[in-house]
Amino acid sequence: MHSIKDIYLIRHGETDYNRMGVVQGSGIDADLNALGQQQAQAFFQHYQDLPLDKIYTSALKRTHQSVNGFIEKGLPWEQHAGLNEISWGIREGRTPNNDDDQYYRNLVRTWREGQVDVPSEEGESPMDVLEKQKPVVELILSRPEERHILIAMHGRAMRVLLTHLFEKPLHDMDTFGHQNLCLYHLQYDYRTQKFNAIKANHTAHLHGLPDCM
Repeated sequence: MHSIKDIYLIRHGETDYNRMGVVQGSGIDADLNALGQQQAQAFFQHYQDLPLDKIYTSALKRTHQSVNGFIEKGLPWEQHAGLNEISWGIREGRTPNNDDDQYYRNLVRTWREGQVDVPSEEGESPMDVLEKQKPVVELILSRPEERHILIAMHGRAMRVLLTHLFEKPLHDMDTFGHQNLCLYHLQYDYRTQKFNAIKANHTAHLHGLPDCM
């Protein structure tokens, strides 16, 4: 059995909702915008020669579009709803306004204070997201023959996932930064059953593109 698994974990490229500062969550299935497509292409150009064995994405098309270059190469691809973004509930997709902004600030502060089982209104909590992710993580790690994999997912969901992989408290999730089409290069050691971060929130492949969110 190969003892090391390389995991290339990315957040999707920019959408118009990102550009406008509108919360998408899992309920908004938006396309990448023009910059998001450029980011996806830049990432593909930079990493197209990776010896990838499998692509994993969420069930939302902004992640599919972010790795489309690799999919078109004919690489095996699975999508899992367990990798979807958190559901932010009834406020998803709404034009930014002071009431919603304050609501989100209060909710995130509640999570940082340790109440990670508190959901958004008619949405999910970070704990809900983690419980959906765990079976997908177990599935991925049960396949040691897939030595190099690419995972495309979402900002808040990535933060939840990274706390789990690095055995950090869930309320510390905001310590993991992210931008559109950023890369976390992780290695999993089957002998120690531990993850190591080679790159974190890495964006050198986007050099020359406008700043993303």
